[in-house]
Amino acid sequence: MKNNSFFIALALFCIWGTNPTAAAGNRVYILTVADAIGPITAEFIKSGIQTAEKNNAACIIIRLDTPGGLAESMRTIVKSMLASRIPVVVYVAPAGARAASAGVMITMAADVAAMAPGTNIGAAHPVGAGGKDIGGTMSEKIVNDMVAQAKSVAQKRGRNAKWVEQAIRKSVSVTETEALKKNIVDLVARNTDELIASLNGRKVKDKGVLTLENIEKIIIKENLRTRILRAISNPNIAYILMMIGLAGLYFELSHPGAVFPGVIGGIALILAFFALQTLPVNYAGILLIVLAIIFFIMEMKITSYGLLSVAGVVSLLLGSLMLFKGDTPEMKVSLQVLLPTIGLISGFFIVVAGLVFRAQISKPASGARGLVGEIGTVKKALTPEGKVFVHGELWNARAKQAVDENARVRVVRVVNLMLEVEPVDKKTDSRGFENSTG
Repeated sequence: MKNNSFFIALALFCIWGTNPTAAAGNRVYILTVADAIGPITAEFIKSGIQTAEKNNAACIIIRLDTPGGLAESMRTIVKSMLASRIPVVVYVAPAGARAASAGVMITMAADVAAMAPGTNIGAAHPVGAGGKDIGGTMSEKIVNDMVAQAKSVAQKRGRNAKWVEQAIRKSVSVTETEALKKNIVDLVARNTDELIASLNGRKVKDKGVLTLENIEKIIIKENLRTRILRAISNPNIAYILMMIGLAGLYFELSHPGAVFPGVIGGIALILAFFALQTLPVNYAGILLIVLAIIFFIMEMKITSYGLLSVAGVVSLLLGSLMLFKGDTPEMKVSLQVLLPTIGLISGFFIVVAGLVFRAQISKPASGARGLVGEIGTVKKALTPEGKVFVHGELWNARAKQAVDENARVRVVRVVNLMLEVEPVDKKTDSRGFENSTG
């Protein structure tokens, strides 16, 4: 009995006493981020960390190459990394890659930070719309907030908090060699295999010792939903989709029954709205674009001599410039896309509005309304009713005064297939016929 108790106690010691990370298995999960940091990237990294945790991975490696991105998305990634139960390794790679702006904070938040030769890290000063510098009190508030967070994360990971502050305040940037010397990163590795070899046996604070012998590398790839979202959540693509959608619906409303423009416009608009929910949207910009469409529609109803069209173009331009409020150029609509798109869409709206307006004011060419104003010949004297030949047809007609046979008359209106006519005199005969009435 004593022997059985001894073996049970020994087994429990082996289970509970062994480091949980070392016992987790021989899997290393790897995901690659080579884009601006945005909501899609944040969701991808967060999901990757959760997948690695769920499958008891030894660690997860994030291969990073980014120019920066949205502060809120960066914070989401940092929180996921700090809350991870398994070690998170950030590897700035391949050669020529960078971890700039928001990438600095993500690298600092890693349990182990590594860089490949020929890479750099830094330049984390926050910028405003279009990459412009933020001035005044607002800049001071944003910078101080980012510095406080960065120093807190750097101190938690035992890294150079002073350098991180300089990277944010002064936009300093360093190579991988300098980063290693200044305690910004922990390792320099030429490739992923060398990185894994360097990580083997390394102690990770609060997470034990990494045992990475005979490991299985599992690549986390983006699923179809993420790939589609990434494609359409590019600000340029989202903007073009929205313009196509608005143009299609506008054409369908102004020419009911066309169907195809309405279908294409509806699909494009839904995709655009789906993309906009993943982007930093300025709702004032959306309202200005909607106002522009209203101006173009009003141009069809009101004779403004082009003033409403001009107002629509101006509103569309301002709304497009204000549409996204990202703090990096990657989160803004490129001027090379914006200006031609505004020109094409504005021209489309103006041309369609002009066609609709001309159709409204033009004289009908057929039907009962098309007879009004036409000149005809009396075939049976009007006393006051008779017959009139007009438009190649013989019509019943009446006049307020008697009109002799063979006299010329003008159609005033059509009431229940009865023409109301009046005699034609020289002054009013648009065809040059002389007055044939007495």
